[in-house]
Amino acid sequence: MLKKIFKGYCSTPLVWRMGIAFVFGIIGGIILFNISDGANAETAEKILGFISPFGTVLISMLKMIVIPIIFFSLVAGAASLPIKKFGKIGVTVLVWYFLTSLFAGIFGCALALLMNPKMQNFAEMSKKFAGDVASMKMKGTSGGGFAEFINSLFQNPFQALAEGNFLPIIIFALLFGIALRVLIDNNAEDSELGKSGQVLLQIFDVSQKASFKIIDWIMEYFPIGVFALTLVNFATYGAKLFMPYFQITICVIVGVAAMVFIIYPLFVAILCKENPYKVIYHIKEAIFTAFLTRSSAATLPVSFKMMNGLKVRHELSSFSLPLGATINMDGVCVHLPVFAILAANIFGIELTAVQLAILIVSVVFASVGAGGIPGGSVFLLFMVLSNLGLNDMQTATIVALAIGINPLLDMFETACNVTGDNVCTYIVAKNNGMLDKE
Repeated sequence: MLKKIFKGYCSTPLVWRMGIAFVFGIIGGIILFNISDGANAETAEKILGFISPFGTVLISMLKMIVIPIIFFSLVAGAASLPIKKFGKIGVTVLVWYFLTSLFAGIFGCALALLMNPKMQNFAEMSKKFAGDVASMKMKGTSGGGFAEFINSLFQNPFQALAEGNFLPIIIFALLFGIALRVLIDNNAEDSELGKSGQVLLQIFDVSQKASFKIIDWIMEYFPIGVFALTLVNFATYGAKLFMPYFQITICVIVGVAAMVFIIYPLFVAILCKENPYKVIYHIKEAIFTAFLTRSSAATLPVSFKMMNGLKVRHELSSFSLPLGATINMDGVCVHLPVFAILAANIFGIELTAVQLAILIVSVVFASVGAGGIPGGSVFLLFMVLSNLGLNDMQTATIVALAIGINPLLDMFETACNVTGDNVCTYIVAKNNGMLDKE
């Protein structure tokens, strides 16, 4: 009997399991909220005490894997770039991806501040963390401001790993990966150093794949954790949670729609001097595939087909599209600031211009570690909230809110990511003579 239940559970698509868990969590949470003040209050408290650990386990799992996945992904990614081969075109692609992610991060922050997602009448939450709110500051901004933040990027990497200080880990991983690539390129493949470099690169690549396998296992547990976290949240705050969920969803969807239908077309119109919506229409199949699969990596075959139809040379698309699926996460850069602004509103953090700048940098760096993983933004949210200055309990509170609606938001942000990959590739091809003639 249990074997059949387990088999049926695993055979159901994950997105359906998470959606069903979210709905049942809402229903159960609201029921417990309504009976918590009456004669059944003790029963409700016991039920919450039993269910709550299942959600806490999911948060702990995410915290366990987030640093390894970012570290191994960045080292393997940076070390895999053929520096001598990609030359000017490769640098152009990298600069484009960085600039669009930076723009998306700025746009996401501006949109979040404009729409201002918040949880009204949640005074009890602020009181719960009153001791921390009084001294809340963005990590790395105390004392020296932005200069102190820049200095904090370069730390003992082992200390940063132990403390979960994400940005120094990212900087070291990128530098280590690039240094490994340079050693490989500057030494013959049959030399001792060249062979050792290749072996080390393979070790990081395998470590990345092993981390992905752990993520696969964690994702199988996701529906149980989503149910527990959603139930506890709604049992604690009731139907009032619907408003912030609605605000966050609308904010992210509006941001993604603006990137896909306004910002990217504007780039094409300015840089390629042609009707941009013809390009967007041509790549619609890749956009829809990304929306449904929630994976930039899984959409790669369709993206290759789209670029081939636009006459983009394969030597460019074969480099640009896989690289984009790994590091170009514009949708994530729109998505993550929304939860960061929500956290600032909940916990009374006043974000200065410097702190907003640091938030944007954190989001851009974090997005590089998403690696085309379905639901990758949930893993990266830990980093962004940590750099915002939240403690473990506060971070868990926001992540618990994010997990419930992440499958829906992830569909939109992945569509944005893939649109950016395809548009970038086309613009670079158009402006560097890498379009095949009719």
